[in-house]
Amino acid sequence: MQAGSGFTVSGVPTGSRLPDLGRQNLDDAQRAVYSAITGGPRGGVPTGPGGSLHGPFNAMLHAPWVGAELQELGAALRTRGRLPARARELAVLAVAAHHRSGFEWWAHARIAADAGVPDALVDAARSGTGPLPDDPVERAALVATRELLDTGDLDDDAWAAAHDVLGDAGLVELTTLVGYYGLLALQMRVFRVSVPDGEADPWA
Repeated sequence: MQAGSGFTVSGVPTGSRLPDLGRQNLDDAQRAVYSAITGGPRGGVPTGPGGSLHGPFNAMLHAPWVGAELQELGAALRTRGRLPARARELAVLAVAAHHRSGFEWWAHARIAADAGVPDALVDAARSGTGPLPDDPVERAALVATRELLDTGDLDDDAWAAAHDVLGDAGLVELTTLVGYYGLLALQMRVFRVSVPDGEADPWA
């Protein structure tokens, strides 16, 4: 999960179950994860006072032996994946809406806008209804993601429809993406990570 091309969260909300870890409070393993997150190819990530990381990234610092691999998977999906940016972000928004993950929606609605996703498709990803994309890859990714979220599977018809457009590699990437962002949504729910202060949570 990335939050655009670099910005600072002016008011990190209180109430998280994990304390914020600022740059000065990190051990060597945590510093390596911090550097990979903030200096890697993913672009800017939300930061708070003292350089603490907001969203899912603070949790990665608390368990760097897991967080290092988790952030690398996210960077791979975001920067080295083969799905076009608009298709990827529509799928992420569908995951965020399914899990009612305020931070995930807040961050990726902005990324989707930067990628040129029309407002009508963003709204459709949130509601689960409304127009589907005209682009066949975007449509296949969104429809397959909804099926995965609704049923936990792709039946033969859904598989065939998605496979005709995305192929084997595309479906491996898409199912990985759905699982990854679902995992982040779960962690942020458990750790009580909310949107930054002053921002609206669509499910509050």
